[in-house]
Amino acid sequence: MKLNEIYAKEDGLKISFEVFPPKDGEAGHPALLSELEFLKNYKPVLVSLTWGAGGNNNNSFELIKLINEKFNLMPHFTCVCSSKETVENHLECIEHLGIENILALRGDEPKDIDVCHTDFRYANELVAFIRGRAALSVAVAGYPEGHIEAPDIKTDIINLKKKIDAGAEVIYTQLFFDNDKFFKYRELVANAGINVPVIPGIMPVLSMKQVKKMTSMAKISIPAEMMKNLEKFENSPDDMKNFGIEFALSQCSNLISNGVDAMHFYTLNKSYSVSKILDSIL
Repeated sequence: MKLNEIYAKEDGLKISFEVFPPKDGEAGHPALLSELEFLKNYKPVLVSLTWGAGGNNNNSFELIKLINEKFNLMPHFTCVCSSKETVENHLECIEHLGIENILALRGDEPKDIDVCHTDFRYANELVAFIRGRAALSVAVAGYPEGHIEAPDIKTDIINLKKKIDAGAEVIYTQLFFDNDKFFKYRELVANAGINVPVIPGIMPVLSMKQVKKMTSMAKISIPAEMMKNLEKFENSPDDMKNFGIEFALSQCSNLISNGVDAMHFYTLNKSYSVSKILDSIL
């Protein structure tokens, strides 16, 4: 089912999950598929599969095929190091598998690749190229606190509008820990004349290391009270996991009470925390 069909339905809370290709390649497929099998109980509208960072795609079409056999799969694709020929081949392969949706991203600049294709510089160029060559529904990323490279949120919204004007139909946001940031972003998006679903991205915290990594890579603010708890549970993995569940559950409950009817969970290839949250809100 295509994105515009999924989010046009008025049938309760719509849940989707993001996973990434296991670092150990095919050896890690069974573990990932097992986690997804458990999450299948929550009837996700789709599962998204990330593209390798820095243009290094450790994604195999075997994994895409395996996940697509059981879920409505939305693979990611990035501009970085992607030639037009590469993209066309990729589109042909996923359409052959019956996949209907794709998430188009700029991606991270590579640090260890000397020669890199530059047919696409920005995500809106990739969106336009995909829409011109495939019958796929295209999603893009949104940044509630602005993209880390954008000088301000106004500029970021202008760039988002370019992606929507190029043919994107849904926005999945980067994770955030302050719901007010999301509500303000949603308002800015609407004021810019962007009339597509904005799906909040939720990630249950597992460790301080994880949070530090995320906040170093993106504009993600940490509320003061949350930081106190992160520091309190830094050396206690179980307490940290439980806090992450409780905090994300509070986020989700607040989002629902403010009219949000769809959420995208960054699972980190683990089902436990997400399942505990969904047991409480579904």
